[in-house]
Amino acid sequence: MNHFLWLLPLVFPHLSSPVILLERSDGNLFHWNHLMKGDKLVLHRSKRDWMWRQFFLSEEYTGSNYQYVGKLRSDKDRGDGTARYVLSGEGAGTIFRIDEKSGDLHATQRLDREEKASYTLQAQAFNKITGLPLEPATEFIVKIHDINDNEPKFTKAVYTASVPEMSDIGTFVIEVNATDADDATYGNSAKLVYSILQGQPYFSVEPETGIVRIALSNMDREVRKEYQVVIQAKDMAGQMGGLSGTTMVNVTLTDVNDSPPRFAYSSYHLSTYESAEIGSTVGRIKANDGDEGENAEMKYRIVDGDGKEYLDIITDETTQEGVMVIKKKLDYESKRVYTVKVEVTNTHQDPSFSDLGPFLDTAIVKVTAKDVDEPPVFSRPQYVFEVNEDTPKGIGMSVTVSVIFYFFLKPVHRYAIDQHTDPERLYHIDPKNGSITILKSLDREVSKWHNISVLASEINNPHQRSRVPVLIKVLDVNDNAPEFAMIYETFVCENVKAGQLIQTISAIDTDDPLVGHKFVFTLSSMNPNFTIFDNEDNTARILTRRSGFNRREMSVYYLPVVISDSDYPIQSSTSTLTIRVCSCDATGNMRSCSVDALLLSAGLSTGALVAILLCILILLMIVVLFSALKKQRRKEPLIISKEDVRDNVVSYNDEGGGEEDTQAFDIGTLRHPEVIESNKLRRDIIPEMLFPYHRPSPMKECADVRDFIISRLQENDTDPFTPPYDSLATYAYEGNGSIAESLSSLESSVTEGDHEYDYLSNWGPQFKKLADMYIGKDTGVAN
Repeated sequence: MNHFLWLLPLVFPHLSSPVILLERSDGNLFHWNHLMKGDKLVLHRSKRDWMWRQFFLSEEYTGSNYQYVGKLRSDKDRGDGTARYVLSGEGAGTIFRIDEKSGDLHATQRLDREEKASYTLQAQAFNKITGLPLEPATEFIVKIHDINDNEPKFTKAVYTASVPEMSDIGTFVIEVNATDADDATYGNSAKLVYSILQGQPYFSVEPETGIVRIALSNMDREVRKEYQVVIQAKDMAGQMGGLSGTTMVNVTLTDVNDSPPRFAYSSYHLSTYESAEIGSTVGRIKANDGDEGENAEMKYRIVDGDGKEYLDIITDETTQEGVMVIKKKLDYESKRVYTVKVEVTNTHQDPSFSDLGPFLDTAIVKVTAKDVDEPPVFSRPQYVFEVNEDTPKGIGMSVTVSVIFYFFLKPVHRYAIDQHTDPERLYHIDPKNGSITILKSLDREVSKWHNISVLASEINNPHQRSRVPVLIKVLDVNDNAPEFAMIYETFVCENVKAGQLIQTISAIDTDDPLVGHKFVFTLSSMNPNFTIFDNEDNTARILTRRSGFNRREMSVYYLPVVISDSDYPIQSSTSTLTIRVCSCDATGNMRSCSVDALLLSAGLSTGALVAILLCILILLMIVVLFSALKKQRRKEPLIISKEDVRDNVVSYNDEGGGEEDTQAFDIGTLRHPEVIESNKLRRDIIPEMLFPYHRPSPMKECADVRDFIISRLQENDTDPFTPPYDSLATYAYEGNGSIAESLSSLESSVTEGDHEYDYLSNWGPQFKKLADMYIGKDTGVAN
């Protein structure tokens, strides 16, 4: 049981007298209320409820002393000074302080309810001597009593709103909202009332909600577009002494289509030259519309007038202007003033404003044609005509021959063809009547179209000249025979069977028939070896009629094939198909053909091969001649001048170290040529050996030289980087070795007699020139 005695001076603004709460030791709480009717005290007994265990303080206390909160006293305190009161909880010792002896509670700081509305504290009494608590700790609450110290604040400093013009009274515009930091549950400190300070009589605001509405009807955007409205929020329910705050509302009237388009003038006068081209601009007119955006979009049209056939008006969507253009060429000589009636209307109309009148307007536009000296005018912007490619030429003939067309113009006196457009001089035009004739035969296969320009000028004023394009299409005539579509490289295997397909052929024709090509393939005569089968799809198959072909008996067959078209007149040609006889494997793959077949398959004709061989022979002759001249050149003496009397020691025994000399080259390579790479493939020669048979050399004692030459020959034949076919190679070789016993560096023969080179003639054409150089000639001995 709590034995505190609480003396709480409570201040309530709505009570006329203080209330004293007493807590007795038996736990009963009594309310003592001093009434104004008399001095009689009325005692009300209630249950013990600590919800009244509260202290109240006013915020923003401005006194110089500490603000007194209340007094705490325990019934265990005998008043002899042995009781000590201790305070704990929120703000204890800083914000709140208690007198240890008397239990008086004070607030040491100025408090703000908006920062913290209440504080929870605990009080307990202790014995100063023993330090023991006199009773358990008791919790109580100190609430901060609110005062009106905060003005209302709007959520935005400036509001932006828009409302359509011509809106009715009461139309919603915007809702503004203000807040007050004071206590809304106590008094009227946070009760706000809205009012309008600026913006009347156009707008109004609801006092409780802050909703802004239209207060004046027929507000016209074209008269005034923007408004600034000042709204005030005041607390204390708007009473005197309340605090207030304001905000600005920028209201914009949005456009509606309530303004019809209107012309500034009832009539407009424009002018242009009669030479103005169709589609060219004559002038511009514009109607005024007070609306904006799509509500101001207009459309112009001509509704009446004698110039309706010659003039037209289009709308410039960017500037909303009416652009008057030429619809038909004007003629000053026939009519000088063209009058039209132009109507303008809004593109987007609002039926709700139809009572404001018709949303259209009309004006009269007069266009005056001005005279100019005009050039000749062709009846058409261009001419397109057709002519057969076999049309005969009309040089020296009357204009009625091969006439393609005539020009029909206004008075024009001279015609001419622009020679830059007819560089081959295929056409001629009569300078008086404009008839065009053909000067040369036309060939569709060379050119299908001829584009020329015809000029027309006045005789009196040649500068007045006009031009017109003339397009002449050359029609096809069947004047070309079909032929093979490509060059066929056909071969037949020696082991082929009768009836086997060896080639499929097709044809091409430079003509262009209307229904497409239809070729017929036949043989010019009966052939015992081959036959042809027409596939009837512009292709044909070449088949064998027998088996047992032999390339040694006949290596090439020529098969004449007749190809005809189906147009009129029928054209045909004979193309020869060359068929080579080749050796094939069991699956029909070609293995080898004759030499001529191989060369021709490489794309070389017989004349080209003869020319290549002649060039090779000439090169070989030049090389041989150069070598002969070099050998005949005499060795220059060591002592050139006779006056040079200096001693000169000349050594003649320096012919190389033989096998011991490894500075110049590796003698092992010459001794063992098989170490050289022999697996290189020649990419520039045909795979077969043209002369596979070599007769062995009759000189057994020269085997070393022969082996060396053969190895070098094989190396050059298999080297992919050597020149193609025949070439000249020099082989420097000293023999088996020498220790200065011989003055000759060659010991390819056991004797010092003449060498026999007849066997070189049997080695093939590659060594024929080499044999001619040495057979029958003496071999000199070095001195």
